[in-house]
Amino acid sequence: MKVVVLAGGVGGAKLADGVARILPPEDVTIIVNTGDDFEHLGLTICPDLDTVMYRLAGVANDETGWGRAGETWRTIGEVGILGGPDWFKLGDLDLAMHLTRTHLLRTGESLTAVTQHLCQKLGIQVSVLPMSNQPAPTQIQSGDIIYPFQTWFVQEKWQPPVTKVLLPEDVRATRSVIRAFETADLILIAPSNPFVSIDPILDVYPITALMEDLPKAVIAVSPIVGGEAVKGPAAKMMQELGLQPTSRAVAEYYDERIDGFVYDVQDAGSCDDLEMETHCLDTMMFTEEDRIQLAQGIVQFAEELMQ
Repeated sequence: MKVVVLAGGVGGAKLADGVARILPPEDVTIIVNTGDDFEHLGLTICPDLDTVMYRLAGVANDETGWGRAGETWRTIGEVGILGGPDWFKLGDLDLAMHLTRTHLLRTGESLTAVTQHLCQKLGIQVSVLPMSNQPAPTQIQSGDIIYPFQTWFVQEKWQPPVTKVLLPEDVRATRSVIRAFETADLILIAPSNPFVSIDPILDVYPITALMEDLPKAVIAVSPIVGGEAVKGPAAKMMQELGLQPTSRAVAEYYDERIDGFVYDVQDAGSCDDLEMETHCLDTMMFTEEDRIQLAQGIVQFAEELMQ
């Protein structure tokens, strides 16, 4: 089974790791949101790509879910002392990633090629692809104010209420991304924020059309458990956008774009009458074994769907 995982953030990285651990590397492609990429201190920062790569490489910080294990903060601390912008915390080890990426991009390499280089150096065997080589910055509208995503998410601590998520137009997928969809048996939407991690990917042309026409199954995993987001602002955003913060509402939001829906045992029974195939699993991923078991359960569900 060839699997494409659409991922952003901590939950997406964890499930991607689980899938990578149970399938041959040549059968796994992880397509990562780049809508929250931005430039900071002159460096190109790709938070979701880094979170996915660090998890796959086995160097992720398990306490935070993002950043590097064993991280130190001397450089960004000194930036603050010198009066520079220190609101976005770049660790000392993490800086090596941003310095290398920025250097390679400035030599003319594409983001896809740079990501492939970094994965090779980190020992990552599965394919990790940015959703596009084009900049595709997500913005958050809160009333009359429009925030760059990281300003809203980190600097403002995602507190300004969300009126609308603004996605750029005319962003195109790379040939590598299109080829991954064309050969996929399963598209797996990870338990990432639907609005700022998954929608930016689905909005890239022609990804949604490819999902409708090509794969044998599209399955989404709920990022909401027991009425709360496992991590981040998804539940808060749902309420602000007029949705109930439930797994059922997530399934209804994806609607005809998916064939199957996986949600947590804490919400058992809440999605049974939906007009799609549903499957209840323990979706909480605290350990490597949790990630593996969830990936195995989803793949088994997908095999049943495709029979």
